[in-house]
Amino acid sequence: MEIKSLFSELETLKDKGKYEFEGWVVSNRGNNKITFITINDGSTIDNLQLVIKNELNEAFATDKIALGSSIKVAGELNLTLGGKQPFELLVSSLTVLGTVAEDFPIQKKETTLEFLREIPHLRHRTKLFKAVMLIRNSLLFEIHKYFQNHGFLNVAAPIITSNDGEGAGETLLVDDETKDYFFKQKAFLGVTGQLHGESYAAGFKKIYTFAPTFRAENSHTSRHLAEFWMIEPEVAFWDLKKIIPFADNLLKTAIKNTLKNYKSEMEFLNSLDTNNSLLKRLGDFINKDIFVMDYSDVINELKKHKENFEIQDIFFGMDLASEHEKFLSDKIVNGPVAVINYPKEIKAFYMHQNPDNKTVAAFDLLVPGIGELIGGSQREANYDKLIQRLKELNIQQEPLQWYLDLRRFGYAPTSGFGIGFERLVMYVTGMSNIRDVIPYPRVSGQIKM
Repeated sequence: MEIKSLFSELETLKDKGKYEFEGWVVSNRGNNKITFITINDGSTIDNLQLVIKNELNEAFATDKIALGSSIKVAGELNLTLGGKQPFELLVSSLTVLGTVAEDFPIQKKETTLEFLREIPHLRHRTKLFKAVMLIRNSLLFEIHKYFQNHGFLNVAAPIITSNDGEGAGETLLVDDETKDYFFKQKAFLGVTGQLHGESYAAGFKKIYTFAPTFRAENSHTSRHLAEFWMIEPEVAFWDLKKIIPFADNLLKTAIKNTLKNYKSEMEFLNSLDTNNSLLKRLGDFINKDIFVMDYSDVINELKKHKENFEIQDIFFGMDLASEHEKFLSDKIVNGPVAVINYPKEIKAFYMHQNPDNKTVAAFDLLVPGIGELIGGSQREANYDKLIQRLKELNIQQEPLQWYLDLRRFGYAPTSGFGIGFERLVMYVTGMSNIRDVIPYPRVSGQIKM
């Protein structure tokens, strides 16, 4: 049985019931008369307390069981409702499956996040990273469930591709180190699954991709990775007015269900947050309606508060910095806000050009505490306009001809967005560095394991 199930089924548990568990030792204290060992099996951050009495201590050599050891135990469950522990296991058998060397780096003493990043294969053995990864898994499950419940087809976007979907040139080249390319042409690790997703939306109407993406950004900030996961839905026949509320509801549903199903983890993470405000922020997000604001209005509002920013030169046509996005959602709107109709010069080539020929039907969803969480748009349906944008941006047409041809073969206008999954996990867990919400972070100049 899993420890999480014990806690979730607490009201129906029977005293003296016989149970078996497997897990890792978190603590070990006591004497030759009675020993208390706590174990964790990874199903929750909550631990199970084991009680070993009298001669069984010598039989099981409990004084030699080190922290981190893997063990298998069996015994009777003793309900202790009202105590520090709601139950404990009176052990009748105990087997040590895996011992721990003296240099095991996860000990009771406090360790820094920087140190734990050096041992990504072991850091999940701490309570913090166990909580983060359980929340990450919940969000992944809830997002898939939401799409499936709304009739979306999951599409496996290619990881290796022949084109730069964003046109930014931040691609990682796939090279087999021979004179000839393996694919007989240049190939890259995909920066987005969107373009391929659009092709499948033209046939299935509602699709989504959930896959790793790669950016060769030489950035060492707390918000960037070279390898990260993206959620990218695409819906035919939808425009910006339909896709924005859908994106908002997707996030709110996934977060709401995670808060409900992982209370211990969220309460623990909340206790680490400044002023215990994490749960309040998430609750406010769930309960507040999204506010839609035109980019031009955002610029005018930010100008009124420019003394609050390091970047004070605020003008129409600028790409909003993180400090501007956070201030807008935190201070001006005090909640989630979708900024729409960005200048076309700062957005990707595939976005629908508005009648003013200056802006595109794009949106960024900003949330308090983190800034941009979602970026999306209505896609350009006009073949000639797409070709013109490629020319303006000096992007080669030939590698994208297949994408352009979608407009020639029964095209239905589509809209979609991308969610940086690690950004979402940061938002929900309150973690301040993106390297701490993915099992094995990959960043410029460093790769481990």
